[in-house]
Amino acid sequence: MAISLVNPDGLPKVDLYRQVSVATGSKLVFIAGQVARDADGGRVGEGDFTAQVEQCYLNIGAALEAAGATFDDVAKLTAYLVDWTPDKFPMFVEGVARATAKLGTAPLPPFTGIGVATLAEPDMLVEVEATAVVDR
Repeated sequence: MAISLVNPDGLPKVDLYRQVSVATGSKLVFIAGQVARDADGGRVGEGDFTAQVEQCYLNIGAALEAAGATFDDVAKLTAYLVDWTPDKFPMFVEGVARATAKLGTAPLPPFTGIGVATLAEPDMLVEVEATAVVDR
């Protein structure tokens, strides 16, 4: 495995992700921000934050597969969250859980959530990007 995920001593333990990823692989994969669109470009979950989070993660999974990678190879995830407030956190977690159940994985790499006013597509509520390291 090219990525080791760690919650080192001296940092808070977070259940949703690990604080540090250590990459030893040789191929970097950068995945552009994925929004809630299906393979045909159709909108998914219009106005439904949880459904959009789920679709973003499913799209990341498809992009990883196309690159010969899996969520086990992800070194870092970043989510851009429109009009973020802490009360949306359970909906975010639910969307991730639904996607991971479908993907059969648990994406726990270091994660950064960034609240934004809007995205490039005004009907999108979340966008997720990933960086992976593969050694195969």
